[in-house]
Amino acid sequence: MLSERIIFHVDMDAFYTSIEQRDDPSLRGRPVIVGSDPQHGRGRGVVAACSYEARRFGVHSAQPISQAWRCCPEAVFLRPSMEKYKENSRLILAIFRDVSPVVEQLSIDEAFLDMSVQVTDFDDGIRSAYMLKRRIRREAGLTASVGVAPHKFLAKIASDLRKPNGVYAVRPGNIKSFLDPLPIGRLWGVGPKTEMRLKKKGIEKVGQLSTSEGQEILKQMGRHGEHLARLALGIDNRPLVTHRKPKSIGHEHTFKTDISDRTILLQTLYKLGLKVSRRMDRHGVEGHTVCLKLRYEDFTTFTRQSRIRIPVNSAAEIGGVARELFLANWDREKKIRLLGVSVSSLTEDSSDTGLPLFPRPDPGDLVF
Repeated sequence: MLSERIIFHVDMDAFYTSIEQRDDPSLRGRPVIVGSDPQHGRGRGVVAACSYEARRFGVHSAQPISQAWRCCPEAVFLRPSMEKYKENSRLILAIFRDVSPVVEQLSIDEAFLDMSVQVTDFDDGIRSAYMLKRRIRREAGLTASVGVAPHKFLAKIASDLRKPNGVYAVRPGNIKSFLDPLPIGRLWGVGPKTEMRLKKKGIEKVGQLSTSEGQEILKQMGRHGEHLARLALGIDNRPLVTHRKPKSIGHEHTFKTDISDRTILLQTLYKLGLKVSRRMDRHGVEGHTVCLKLRYEDFTTFTRQSRIRIPVNSAAEIGGVARELFLANWDREKKIRLLGVSVSSLTEDSSDTGLPLFPRPDPGDLVF
């Protein structure tokens, strides 16, 4: 076995829209946007995915669909075909698991593969990455980008640097020269606030964290700073996680028109709680924290959450907590665009050993 690990990060290129372009040749080479109906710039909801052709116009995932239409009105707008995307994801995942016995799936279209046993050296690893890409193209008709590196952090950065349809390898001896010139925002754990904080102190590149000044700044950040210091040096010993429990489960609903009707809003909260409850049942979990997400007509968004001593998983429990959060925080002077409900701090379901926070009425009996 190799002394150094060889990890692949495989990221499918524009997965949803690539599937649509593969299945409909008339869409190839055209800007394609998967999401809600744009309604000529008056639509609700957001962009779920977009082709590289659409990205050239400034369209990106999670963008309001109305804004995407204004950026590229000539694009082809499609509603998501989730069953088709899931079927293709299963095919891709089967290919991954045939290539490596150790696969950590991150999402419907990306995964880490531990190739340390399957290859003889780093050069063999790079050849295997190209072979994997060819197999995906042959069996699924899709393209992927692959990062090859000694660990997960570097492999994920690398795959992004050769998108679409590329391979980028970070050899063990080149880690420092690879990392040092990268923008500080590339480090896992550096979000917008941390990035702004570091830039105010003159830290803009990863390599600057290795200087004495950078080390002093990191010390002031406690454990978070220790984490960033390790990544800046290219240290990431985390194993691949082959079985992952969800950290949170949630659903959102965007209204077709901004509303302020109390009855509709409360009914929507319960329906969201019901969807969350069903998914929690499938995963066999319950949770201690219920979170409400609320977006007003002016796109102002906030979240509020409640920590509960006895974990919940029924629609009545989740909806009841969400209702209390909503009524306590709702600005009745504003109309609402979006509501979301999620449950986190998940544990295995122990409902047969404890008492529920609320009675568990039949959904048809619940009236707000």
